[in-house]
Amino acid sequence: RDIAEQRARQQQAESLMPSSRFNLDDIYSQMQEGGTKELPIVLKADTQGSLGAVQGSLAKLSERTDAAKITIVHTGTGAINESDVHLAVASRGIIIGFNVRPDPAAKRAADADNVDIRFYNVIYNLTDEVEAAMKGLLDPEKREATDGYAEVREIFRLPNRIVVAGLYVLDGKITRNSRVRVLRNGAVMSDTTVSSMKRFKDDVREVAAGYECGVSLDGYNELEEGDQLEFYRIEEVART
Repeated sequence: RDIAEQRARQQQAESLMPSSRFNLDDIYSQMQEGGTKELPIVLKADTQGSLGAVQGSLAKLSERTDAAKITIVHTGTGAINESDVHLAVASRGIIIGFNVRPDPAAKRAADADNVDIRFYNVIYNLTDEVEAAMKGLLDPEKREATDGYAEVREIFRLPNRIVVAGLYVLDGKITRNSRVRVLRNGAVMSDTTVSSMKRFKDDVREVAAGYECGVSLDGYNELEEGDQLEFYRIEEVART
């Protein structure tokens, strides 16, 4: 009973605390109100070469922008993981992924803690958006909503050179109309669409976590066992 009461008091205290999280869209308004003058970033990239190039570009941006200082609190290569999300929470920062994506556990943690993760594959797009946010010039945007993750468990090569992947759905659900990213060790190998989705011999529109299915992708036949597929859609979000 004592433990339960202590936990209840802790949860009540946490619920009364103002949120310390913010996203890239909030930076300008907070600066205008005399708030943050610093943008902490957890930076992940697909290779060391990409990581160095992005770091250098952000350092130059920080030097020429008076609005706020960019601070890189952590860098690394490979998929965005839960540790990266915890670092972003602790530093009140955002996560930037350059040609990498979060694993399912990291995505759930980021959603739970309201951590902003931004994804890029072109450096000048990354620096332009960060600079625009720091100057309050962000335009209306479209955001991604991840529906689910699946893992390639088996590869089938058909006579017409089409590759069908035997998938196991790890998290959420995967849908026939979603876009799909092929992830290999966290790096993005392809961004495409589904050409077919079947369970046994039947065409299906969606498959939930814990089930298996067969999927072929439009224009990508280089799938390997162990690849993860991220199924996502684009939503229009008005900036406030």
